[in-house]
Amino acid sequence: MSRTYAVTLLLFIVVTVAGGSLIGYFSIPGPWYTALEKPSFNPPNWVFGPVWTVLYILIGIAGARVWFNDRHRVLSRLWFLQIALNYAWPLVFFAARRPDLALPVLIGMWLAILAFIAIAWRHDRPSALLFVPYAVWVSFAGLLNGAIWWLNPA
Repeated sequence: MSRTYAVTLLLFIVVTVAGGSLIGYFSIPGPWYTALEKPSFNPPNWVFGPVWTVLYILIGIAGARVWFNDRHRVLSRLWFLQIALNYAWPLVFFAARRPDLALPVLIGMWLAILAFIAIAWRHDRPSALLFVPYAVWVSFAGLLNGAIWWLNPA
């Protein structure tokens, strides 16, 4: 691994994790979320931080890979699209308190993740595999988002 690649890899991981942490700070669930009715399959709150930290590390690694291998092509665009939607979702769901509007954001993110996996599968299989746990978690998050919206009509 070249020094340039190692620095880029580290930067992608740090920026991705830090960005997610910063967004998390600005969208702390608080009393509004605590008061919502949640489905029986809603995990305890302590699960979300560790899961997202691991996912952000995987997302960052995939981002560095496509930066080096596909910088100005569709995989890079999909990577930046999914991270923008990823960072937007908690702001819409928690900060704006709009599970109804957060669901389309999450669906867009999910579609970008699936498109990334499908295209990367042929061109950069390790990046595709790095996104599989992310796709699974976002699928689950979409189910949670939809259930919370359903259980708490405006």
